[in-house]
Amino acid sequence: MSEEFKIEIVNPEKSFLVKEDVLEVVVPAFEGEMGILKDHISIISFLKPGIIKVFSKSDDENYYVEDGIIEFKNNNLSILTSTIISVADLDKSKQGDLLKKAEAEASKSEISDQAKYLADQKVEVLRSIN
Repeated sequence: MSEEFKIEIVNPEKSFLVKEDVLEVVVPAFEGEMGILKDHISIISFLKPGIIKVFSKSDDENYYVEDGIIEFKNNNLSILTSTIISVADLDKSKQGDLLKKAEAEASKSEISDQAKYLADQKVEVLRSIN
């Protein structure tokens, strides 16, 4: 019996990724990191800044996201996000630029608690990427 399911990641510009041979996806949900396997219960959740880890038969991939929504239903995982970057394509310069922007956002004095939490998450994740 197959243990695979389908993933589709979409951002405003295009369909970013479509794979049919996914074994597991780990997403940075607000509830915490969530692992999704075939036949997971149906779920809709919000993403916080973090790394989406996609494990498939062909390869493993990691993607940096800042926000988004996930929906898993009938063994189809849909991820809608405004910002997604392949960690493999994230060079030190781009990572540094994103980190500076996130640190500036986090250090603003007039910022809501929610915005501060999200900015701090971005900083933490960007610092953790090798």
